[in-house]
Amino acid sequence: MSQYYSPIVYTVTEQEDGWLLKTVLQRRLLVSRKLLSKIKLTEQGIMLNGERVYISVKVAAGDVVEVRMEQEESDDILPELIPFTVLYEDEHLLIVNKDAGIIVHPTHGHYTGTLANGVVHYWKTKGERFRFRPIHRLDQETSGVLAIAKNPYVHQHVSEQMIAGTVDKKYIALVHGSPVPEQGAVDGPIDRDPEEPHRRIVTPDGYAARTLYTTVTRWSGGSASAISLKLESGRTHQIRVHMTSIGCPLIGDRMYKTLPVHDIDEQTMAVREERDTWIERQALHACELTFEHPILKERITFQAPFPADMAALEKRLNDEAAPREML
Repeated sequence: MSQYYSPIVYTVTEQEDGWLLKTVLQRRLLVSRKLLSKIKLTEQGIMLNGERVYISVKVAAGDVVEVRMEQEESDDILPELIPFTVLYEDEHLLIVNKDAGIIVHPTHGHYTGTLANGVVHYWKTKGERFRFRPIHRLDQETSGVLAIAKNPYVHQHVSEQMIAGTVDKKYIALVHGSPVPEQGAVDGPIDRDPEEPHRRIVTPDGYAARTLYTTVTRWSGGSASAISLKLESGRTHQIRVHMTSIGCPLIGDRMYKTLPVHDIDEQTMAVREERDTWIERQALHACELTFEHPILKERITFQAPFPADMAALEKRLNDEAAPREML
């Protein structure tokens, strides 16, 4: 017999009296067509007042609708003890603080040692069955908040919020140089670099991308800065590409440290190359994530503390020259 996750429960209102059950599922619970097609074939996928029914039946005010999804596992992901910090967890969501250096999901050539391996191991040790469903991604060398859905309904709803632009993703970066103006937006289409396909570039023929930024701190007359960033789109390497495009590459970013469209004198370049050795990865941290919980119907915010390596880099910049705080 199939095992199910806890049901999503909805009570029909007076306004919905006489509606088709299918209409309630799609308009009120916002069950996608794909998920609806799947759950209606299972024994307890769709229940009305405790009984299995067709979605074509009419409902009455006070009726209790229950939607259940069968338990799943990521059988193709090997459980492995990989460290990560749990920021929040309930029966629908797992929010973690991903360390720098860890790939989110197994890819060609990286079948183990990923966050997915660690999460699957974590769930198995608790005797729980979930499929690994990251709602978004972080670069291997980017640390911070990552959201993982525990069922397809939650994954669908948060993903739709991301498409609608109602998910707030905030980052902190330590960069070379200082943006001009100190606060603004980088609005530049992004696509693959035809000469180096693993890299991305700003190009008129690319996909629309927009990054909002605010300068938090400037060091040494603007030779380095701490920048707060908010994404309005989610292109691969977006922050790294956009900051490079305005002459402020992330400190430690080996892939995007070159500035083909900005003239940098030899002395400045030497200072930047020295600072790049102060951290072993790009200085980028996903510090905050906000979205509406699909079940609680409340906007919730998750925060990941500033990582130790970026704190150490910040201290060296402070020691090198007293910072000027921005308003």
